[in-house]
Amino acid sequence: MATHGKARPKGSRPSRRRARSESILDRLSTGAVLGDGGYLIELEKRGYVQAGPFTPEVVLEHPAAVRELHQEFLDAGSEVLQALTFYASKEKLGTTGYADRVRELNRAAVRIAREVAGDRAFVAGNLSLTWLYDPKDAKSPGRVKREFEEQLEVQVREGIDFVIAETFSWLAEAVLATEAAKATGLPVMTTMCFEQKPVSAEGRSPADCARALVATGADIVGVNCLRDPRHTLPIVAEMRKAVDAYVAAQPTAIRTPDDRPDFTSLPQFPFELETLTLSRREMAAYAREAKALGVEFIGACCGTIPVHIREMARALGKIPPQDRAWRLDYGKPMSAYEYYDHHERPPGST
Repeated sequence: MATHGKARPKGSRPSRRRARSESILDRLSTGAVLGDGGYLIELEKRGYVQAGPFTPEVVLEHPAAVRELHQEFLDAGSEVLQALTFYASKEKLGTTGYADRVRELNRAAVRIAREVAGDRAFVAGNLSLTWLYDPKDAKSPGRVKREFEEQLEVQVREGIDFVIAETFSWLAEAVLATEAAKATGLPVMTTMCFEQKPVSAEGRSPADCARALVATGADIVGVNCLRDPRHTLPIVAEMRKAVDAYVAAQPTAIRTPDDRPDFTSLPQFPFELETLTLSRREMAAYAREAKALGVEFIGACCGTIPVHIREMARALGKIPPQDRAWRLDYGKPMSAYEYYDHHERPPGST
């Protein structure tokens, strides 16, 4: 794996996989790239993840379930698969008894994603908030960065194509993640999340966050999680205007109200989120709007399932808009689709 002349994390080794001839940045330079969807929420619905901690031990305990969801996103049109290493840091895994399996879990997660992706998709390593960052504790930054470096050492060795660092409320923690990821020599995408107000935990605006992350070395900056597209895209648009860099949007597919735009604060979290799930057409509309805003990395987060990604891919012109033809006989309907004249309604109508 090329490191572009920059040092790898301490103790890392060359990738087990030959570097791609095209980087994610090369691909972004040619047009919008479609990411994947949410893993932990969907795997919880399927019975493989414990609601509450949402730690990814499913990678070790039920690898076939992770492999299947990766395959579903890939077949739906995802051009990037993220290794399921969200919350795969030592301190967070310790809450469910997996602190001594950090390296094993990170290694297995990348290998599963790599196996499914083949030559069809990029594989992104993943870092996320650690719940360790404390601006009042002078030792906190060092602890956080060590957690990131431990994950990256394994992920880089296993052959990731770039790093996605995501879901940071604290800009300072996002900067630490970006610094650690940048030291690998791989492209870096860092995204903030914004809770009830569109400012970081320090009170910094989205534009300020974007500028700070680009200055730290992030190649792609943006917003992910917590908010639905309607509450995410205005923030992304602010970032788009603030920086000369690639911009990413990865909202949830979970409808959030104006007074509580963070879905994790809603009473439906986590056991009734199905009642708030956006339709495939709404997610397709989001993809079109994001592209019109100049967003280059268009993905999605919690609540996003393969059908959402498929419609987003169609909206972006990445797969044909129609399936194979079938015979319609209006004189003798053979499905409720014909019987109730659904075929006469244009997509998106009610």
